[in-house]
This record gives sequence, C-alpha cells and structure tokens, in this order.
Amino acid sequence: MKKISILIPCYNEEENVYPMSEEIVKLFETQLKEYDYELVFIDNDSKDKTRIYLRDICQKNKKIKAIFNARNFGQFNSPYHGILQTTGDCTISMVCDFQDPIDLIPQYIKEWENGYKIVIGIKAKSKENKLIYLLRSLYYKFVKKFSDVEQIEHFTGSGLYDKAFVDVLRDLKDPKPFLRGIVAELGFKHKEIMYEQPLRRAGKTHNNFFTLYDAAMLSITSYTKVGLRMATFIGFLMGIGSFLVGLVYFVLKLLMWNDFPAGMAPVLIGMFFLESVQLFFIGFIGEYILSINERSMNRPLVVEEERINFEDGN
Repeated sequence: MKKISILIPCYNEEENVYPMSEEIVKLFETQLKEYDYELVFIDNDSKDKTRIYLRDICQKNKKIKAIFNARNFGQFNSPYHGILQTTGDCTISMVCDFQDPIDLIPQYIKEWENGYKIVIGIKAKSKENKLIYLLRSLYYKFVKKFSDVEQIEHFTGSGLYDKAFVDVLRDLKDPKPFLRGIVAELGFKHKEIMYEQPLRRAGKTHNNFFTLYDAAMLSITSYTKVGLRMATFIGFLMGIGSFLVGLVYFVLKLLMWNDFPAGMAPVLIGMFFLESVQLFFIGFIGEYILSINERSMNRPLVVEEERINFEDGN
C-alpha cells in the first residue's frame, strides 16, 4: 500500500487545525481508502492555542504528527523543512487556512499515478483583493521575464512531490530555500492543476508588506540578475546624461556669459536626484549581498523544539 504524506505548515491557526485534520482524515477514509497516510503539521512558533490543539489531535490519531519549531523561522524555511521530514511515497503540501482546496488532493494523486513526479496547483483565479492579485500577476511576469530559469506563474508551493524529488531537496543543503524556484529549476517534468483560490475559512492572513517583500526579494536575488544589471546600465546612462547636461550648461555659459545665470538650483536638484538613485541601487545590491551572507553562514533551516508521534525521533 502506497503511503501519502500531507504536510500542513501553520502559524496561529487555532481556528483551522481541527477542521483541516478532520477533513483530510475523512478524505482518506472515504475517497482514498487504498492509500496509507501520514498528516504532518509543522508549527512555526504560534502564539495562540494552535499547539494545544495539535497535541490533542495527535493524541487521538497516531497517524497525525507535529513538529514544533523553537521560534519562527520564516514562511519558506519551515514548510521546506517539513517536507524533508515526511516519509511517504509522495508528499503533498497544503496551507492550513483552506486557501488550497482539499479536493486538490485526489487530483494531485491521480496525476501522480499517471506518472508525474511533481503535480502543482496554479491559481487561475482568486477571491482575494483584485488589486493584490493584479500586483502578484505583474510580479510573476517580471520575475519570469528576467529570470535565468523559467518561472511558474501563480504557483504558491501547493502541490505533490514524489519521494525522488524530496530526496533531491534533501541533498541541496540550501539554508535559504525558495521551493517555487527550485521546482522550476531542478524539478522533474510537472503537471499543473488549475484552481480558484478561495478566501481563508477562518482567522486573519499573516501576509503583510514585509512578508511579501521578503518573498519577492528572495526570488529576485536567487533567480535574476536584473538588479545588478539595472544598476550598471542606469548608472552608465545617467553618467552620459550628466556629462551632456554639464556640457550644454558650459557652452551656454560661454556663449551668454552675462545673460545666463546658472544658479544653484540645477546643481542641488541634480545632486539630490543622483544621490537618491545611488541609495536605491545600494539597497538593491545590498539585498543580493544579504542573500549571499545568509547562505554562507549555512545555518540550519529550523531548530525543532519538539516532535509528536514520530517513531524513534523520525
């Protein structure tokens, strides 16, 4: 009997862990009886009652496991680490807020049985704020256009990963993994399943400007050279432009020495403009340096505080 691992990353999901576990268990007891399963929750240091509820859930069903992180290790490290801890013939990653519909699981498994080692969910539509969805779309197109690797638009990480691909992930030793990019760069031929993303069933979203910015910068610094190239080209063009403007001012002053007061305004405006451009690109290049620095330290993905229902610690 094949074993399916379901990974559910969570953070402050006290309103969702019970219904999520119940629906997945029900799914395997009705539609997917021919498969064994394990359900793994990895909690990223929740501050609500999530861990209390997970202990109760695990106590009632030994096929449900939990990993408690020592602190919050970010939106990418925790799910990635969770995937590496699964033991099934394949692993399906789903968010805990039901924005990855449960009925995707049978579809993922069906395509996996058809031979695909990776089956991913693609948000064809979303019930989230239309402006946010538009901005996401523009971001995906931007990264896809400038990336050295063919990126997958509207892929958030939800999908099925065969054990062979999970073994590839285990060998990467990347302390700052970006699963969406890794699937596009190193993954096997994949199958895409289109779905409409619903709203959260309960609770508040944990995404904000800073988490979205982190996601954008991680993908840009990991898979594009656009920031560095922009700094080079724009700096070169502005250097030429500054030289030409200076030359024009010099010629006009020579031709109209007494009638052409240049004044300090153009100098100050030009100086502040050039300085702002320099600061922008120093920050942009700093993002690349920060990414290099974090990878060079080679710290662990997460530090676990506790495991529940893992036999012999595995």
